[in-house]
Amino acid sequence: MTSSAHALTDVLAVESDPGGGFVAPTIAEFYPPAIFEFSVLGIDFSITRIILIFWLATAAMLVFLLLTARNASIVPSKLQYIGESGYSLIRDGMARDVIGPKGLPFAPFLASLFFFILFNNFMSIFPFAQISPNSKFAIPLVLAVIVWVLYNYIGIKEQGAARYFKDAAIPPGVPAAALILVTPIELLQVFVIRPFTLAVRLFANMFAGHMLLVVFSLGAVYLFSVGNFSVVFAPLSFLMALIMTFFELLVIFLQAYVFTVLTATYLNGAVEPAH
Repeated sequence: MTSSAHALTDVLAVESDPGGGFVAPTIAEFYPPAIFEFSVLGIDFSITRIILIFWLATAAMLVFLLLTARNASIVPSKLQYIGESGYSLIRDGMARDVIGPKGLPFAPFLASLFFFILFNNFMSIFPFAQISPNSKFAIPLVLAVIVWVLYNYIGIKEQGAARYFKDAAIPPGVPAAALILVTPIELLQVFVIRPFTLAVRLFANMFAGHMLLVVFSLGAVYLFSVGNFSVVFAPLSFLMALIMTFFELLVIFLQAYVFTVLTATYLNGAVEPAH
């Protein structure tokens, strides 16, 4: 089965149990069968539908950014205007305002992060895809690890290892007697909780959004096709699917923004030592 046909089946197929009742989608949605498999140096790789969607979203992002920068002019085209507006939002609203005077060199990274998450999130409502690769925990986790490595590296580079770890372990103004409790919490928060919550926030929102959309979409199809009084409720389920699609569109932008602005906040703490 092709990826597009598989996607159409996921959204439109009516699932029922042997007794004819509706069966809601399960987490099996996020573990599709491999389309093809191969090995490199003894390491097995499986290419699934979600991986293909991930590649498609990344390629679309690269094409979009290249087209916005191609033949740039003083009077921008619509595409150039959209790209420049998005970059300005990140450069001015995050790199400059959140990180501060030292933030502008981070603007390209933050913008790349924002657009990467945005395009992959958008796959959750893109026809024949209808699932975001960010609803698989591995991808948000890799992004969070990249951010974790970067802000720790910048912190050590800017402040020196001794001062950076000292400020992370001993917050200013905390009484010495309280450090036995505060220091482990602070270290856990900086080096474990930050990247974990950064990944979980993005993953959980895209996971939940996909499940809600699929439940209401399949529910509408089921109610329309069941052939009894239930058909009366089908328009309500369809309306909820439509409402949730617009809500998901808001979440798509919001989660890309939140992930990026939190990254900028962590970088701010790395380049500016605590006072």
